[in-house]
Amino acid sequence: MDPVKQPIAGMMNPIQFGSRYTKWVGGYADSQTMKVTFLTDKKTLLKYLPDCFKIEGEPLVYVYCTQARDIGWLAGANYNMFGVDVPCTYKSNGTDNNYFGKFCLVLWENLTDPILTGRELQGIPKIFANIEDHVKTEGEYRTNAHYRGHKIVDMTIKETKKMTKEDMEAIRKRPGQDWFGWKYMPKTGEEGADVSYPTLYPLGDGTWEGVWGEGKVEWHELTWEQNPTQFHIVNALKALPILEYREATVCKTGWPPPPHAAFKVQTPAGPPRLWRPLK
Repeated sequence: MDPVKQPIAGMMNPIQFGSRYTKWVGGYADSQTMKVTFLTDKKTLLKYLPDCFKIEGEPLVYVYCTQARDIGWLAGANYNMFGVDVPCTYKSNGTDNNYFGKFCLVLWENLTDPILTGRELQGIPKIFANIEDHVKTEGEYRTNAHYRGHKIVDMTIKETKKMTKEDMEAIRKRPGQDWFGWKYMPKTGEEGADVSYPTLYPLGDGTWEGVWGEGKVEWHELTWEQNPTQFHIVNALKALPILEYREATVCKTGWPPPPHAAFKVQTPAGPPRLWRPLK
């Protein structure tokens, strides 16, 4: 199969060479995600949400680390990501009013291609870090993110029991899985933005194997000298109080599921949903 040019929606710098090329050979075939949920202080959390996003239930924070393998759009390459999301509802005068999803506060990745794609095309706040693969010893999963020799965050999940098929089906059907972002491009040489608006990135859940666990997240306070472009982000996340840990999971996802998968995820019906501005 010869590569073909992506449509105009895939145009990225340097634009003088035209749009990128792709082969339509699939997305994320093999991924594993560690995810820890905790309850925090609503007033503190709201400081980091744009005004159009409201927390209508408990103020929860999702912290997760995904190691993605055999990525089709990257010709089989791998990368890891470490992110922080907040479940919330989008409020507007448009057709997307009351849309329930999760707003991405920040997403670290360890590969340039998805960072640029997410920032330029999708409005996802992606930045770089070194992110370790998941390590499992004696039933405990561990990972961390670091940059320039300084730790950003540690995550551990102690496995307690395996998920049943019914568990995975319930997770797959949970509301609020779609991602909210904010596309922002600053003006050149002056204050303000050329582009600034909320975005929607459709997501689903393709879990075909998983475990429940007891999780812990530890952010590391940093100085400007240790991480001059990110220390304020890390320190703000560290300042979010962890009032109570809730759910912790380690899930395997990807399409198509392997032959040994405990749960065969069905192909989504209808045309693919694409990222777009929120209305």
